[in-house]
Amino acid sequence: MKEKEENSNLDLQRYEAEYSERGLFDKLSSVAKKAGLKVVYYALILYYALQSPKISVKEKALIIGALGYFILPVDLVPDVIAGAGFLDDAAALLAVIKMLTCIDDEVKRQAKELLKRWFDEDVDNFKCDI
Repeated sequence: MKEKEENSNLDLQRYEAEYSERGLFDKLSSVAKKAGLKVVYYALILYYALQSPKISVKEKALIIGALGYFILPVDLVPDVIAGAGFLDDAAALLAVIKMLTCIDDEVKRQAKELLKRWFDEDVDNFKCDI
């Protein structure tokens, strides 16, 4: 298992150069409705976890790699493919989320607050497997 985690860390390092806060919010603003609540929530969870004082250096690298992959316009499944375009992004973001120890209720609250502002849907009742 450790070898698998190390391999995924190495893969994500390829995308670290793609990450910037502006790049993330530009991508989110252009694809939020198309990507859907879950993908946007995953990205916001990682963004707010990155701001947490509880985060380790290793976790920062994982988050930056995953968000860089999300921002990158060319990935395994192109984002323009209806219904499937964000599946690989969601999988990459969720895989990193599940490795983190710095996600707490405050990180989730901040992510949901921003979802409320961006989506017309009732996100108070939005349930997610995090």
